[in-house]
Amino acid sequence: MPRGRPSPKLAITVDSEVHERVVAAAADEGVSVSAWLTAAARRSLRVRDGLRSVSEWEEEHGAFSDAEIEAARRRVANEVVATAHTRSA
Repeated sequence: MPRGRPSPKLAITVDSEVHERVVAAAADEGVSVSAWLTAAARRSLRVRDGLRSVSEWEEEHGAFSDAEIEAARRRVANEVVATAHTRSA
Protein backbone atom coordinates (compact mmCIF):
# COMPACT_ATOMS: atom_id res chain seq x y z
CA MET A 1 0.00 0.00 0.00
CA PRO A 2 1.49 3.41 -0.97
CA ARG A 3 2.47 5.75 1.84
CA GLY A 4 1.82 9.45 1.96
CA ARG A 5 -0.44 11.09 -0.56
CA PRO A 6 0.14 9.57 -3.99
CA SER A 7 -0.80 11.77 -6.92
CA PRO A 8 -3.68 10.65 -9.10
CA LYS A 9 -2.76 9.60 -12.61
CA LEU A 10 -4.31 10.96 -15.80
CA ALA A 11 -4.22 9.46 -19.25
CA ILE A 12 -4.50 12.28 -21.78
CA THR A 13 -4.22 12.71 -25.51
CA VAL A 14 -2.74 15.90 -26.94
CA ASP A 15 -2.02 17.20 -30.41
CA SER A 16 1.43 16.10 -31.59
CA GLU A 17 2.67 19.70 -31.90
CA VAL A 18 1.54 20.44 -28.35
CA HIS A 19 3.21 17.27 -27.14
CA GLU A 20 6.54 18.24 -28.70
CA ARG A 21 6.38 21.74 -27.23
CA VAL A 22 5.42 20.50 -23.76
CA VAL A 23 8.26 17.97 -23.74
CA ALA A 24 10.70 20.66 -24.89
CA ALA A 25 9.43 23.20 -22.34
CA ALA A 26 9.73 20.70 -19.50
CA ALA A 27 13.26 19.84 -20.59
CA ASP A 28 14.19 23.52 -20.83
CA GLU A 29 12.95 24.07 -17.28
CA GLY A 30 14.60 20.90 -15.99
CA VAL A 31 11.37 19.34 -14.74
CA SER A 32 9.31 16.30 -15.64
CA VAL A 33 6.44 16.58 -18.09
CA SER A 34 4.08 15.81 -15.19
CA ALA A 35 5.52 18.66 -13.11
CA TRP A 36 5.37 21.05 -16.07
CA LEU A 37 1.75 20.15 -16.86
CA THR A 38 0.77 20.44 -13.19
CA ALA A 39 2.29 23.94 -13.01
CA ALA A 40 0.55 24.93 -16.26
CA ALA A 41 -2.77 23.64 -14.96
CA ARG A 42 -2.31 25.55 -11.69
CA ARG A 43 -1.64 28.78 -13.62
CA SER A 44 -4.69 28.21 -15.81
CA LEU A 45 -6.91 27.52 -12.79
CA ARG A 46 -5.58 30.64 -11.03
CA VAL A 47 -6.43 32.74 -14.10
CA ARG A 48 -9.87 31.14 -14.31
CA ASP A 49 -10.55 31.85 -10.63
CA GLY A 50 -9.32 35.43 -11.05
CA LEU A 51 -11.55 36.05 -14.04
CA ARG A 52 -14.51 34.65 -12.13
CA SER A 53 -13.72 36.99 -9.22
CA VAL A 54 -13.51 39.99 -11.53
CA SER A 55 -16.84 39.06 -13.09
CA GLU A 56 -18.47 38.77 -9.67
CA TRP A 57 -16.98 42.12 -8.57
CA GLU A 58 -18.21 43.82 -11.75
CA GLU A 59 -21.71 42.39 -11.26
CA GLU A 60 -21.83 44.03 -7.84
CA HIS A 61 -19.93 47.28 -8.51
CA GLY A 62 -20.10 47.86 -12.26
CA ALA A 63 -17.53 47.41 -14.99
CA PHE A 64 -13.97 48.61 -14.56
CA SER A 65 -13.17 51.84 -16.38
CA ASP A 66 -10.66 51.97 -19.23
CA ALA A 67 -8.25 53.79 -16.90
CA GLU A 68 -8.55 51.07 -14.24
CA ILE A 69 -7.96 48.35 -16.82
CA GLU A 70 -4.92 50.16 -18.21
CA ALA A 71 -3.49 50.63 -14.69
CA ALA A 72 -3.95 46.90 -14.05
CA ARG A 73 -2.21 46.03 -17.33
CA ARG A 74 0.76 48.23 -16.39
CA ARG A 75 0.96 46.67 -12.93
CA VAL A 76 0.93 43.13 -14.36
CA ALA A 77 3.51 44.05 -17.01
CA ASN A 78 5.79 45.48 -14.32
CA GLU A 79 5.41 42.31 -12.24
CA VAL A 80 6.25 40.14 -15.25
CA VAL A 81 9.38 42.17 -15.92
CA ALA A 82 10.38 42.02 -12.23
CA THR A 83 9.84 38.25 -12.16
CA ALA A 84 11.91 37.80 -15.33
CA HIS A 85 14.76 39.82 -13.81
CA THR A 86 14.60 37.79 -10.59
CA ARG A 87 14.76 34.50 -12.49
CA SER A 88 17.69 35.60 -14.66
CA ALA A 89 19.72 36.85 -11.71
